Amino acid sequence: MNTMTLWDISPWGFAALAAAAMLVGFSKTAVSGANTVSLAIFAAVLPARASTGVLLPVLIVGDVLAVLTYRRHAHWPTLWRLFPAVAGGVVLGTLFLVWADDAVVRTSIGAILLLMAAVTLWRRRSAGQEEEPGSVTTRAGRIKARSYGVLGGFTTMVANAGGPVMAMYLLSAGFRKLGFLGTSAFFFLIVNVSKVPFSAGLGLIDGRSLLLDAALAVFVVPGAFIGTWAVNRIDQRLFEHLVIAATVLGAVQLLLR
Repeated sequence: MNTMTLWDISPWGFAALAAAAMLVGFSKTAVSGANTVSLAIFAAVLPARASTGVLLPVLIVGDVLAVLTYRRHAHWPTLWRLFPAVAGGVVLGTLFLVWADDAVVRTSIGAILLLMAAVTLWRRRSAGQEEEPGSVTTRAGRIKARSYGVLGGFTTMVANAGGPVMAMYLLSAGFRKLGFLGTSAFFFLIVNVSKVPFSAGLGLIDGRSLLLDAALAVFVVPGAFIGTWAVNRIDQRLFEHLVIAATVLGAVQLLLR
């Protein structure tokens, strides 16, 4: 990665990245999936491949803050069933990045996110009763967890866009607001940290990108505080609608860029 371009950011460009970093903090503690907007902003200001390397440490800062806030609400049976499939998805995503250009990556991720949103809306309209998180112990639940896990690992590796995929899975599994946030917080902290060696090996993270991350990380904190304040004022139905809307918005942005 030619990170010399990271030093050519205009003041307006840096302001946009700072706003995107605040949105990362907000999405991690309030409306998961909203950070697809951050993804689009980073990719608009920075070179497409470089943007994924710069965004990853910013996401990890948000993950740490989310874990500190919602650590008591994680549903670990769901996490243990997801991780093996996610690892496979991360490997597939790494191979895909070696082969695919930016246009193919954007189109693929956008299409997957729209499909996941459509499937989730269809399931929630057709089901007479929401599933409980414990349903991941059934055969159908395990198959669904593995399918979403592979997709989540793939999308998070190629574009840091695993949030909407996992948001769709957790909503479809019947998670309530705090359980949703606690489970996704641990999930993405572990997954994003595990992606660092892959991203560094692909040349997406280096010393210059980390210096930019250090400058942007301070903006994640106020975003997280705003999210923590807002989540207690958002009812469950509105929360779910916001998650799905953020997913669709992020997908459309990826397809139109």
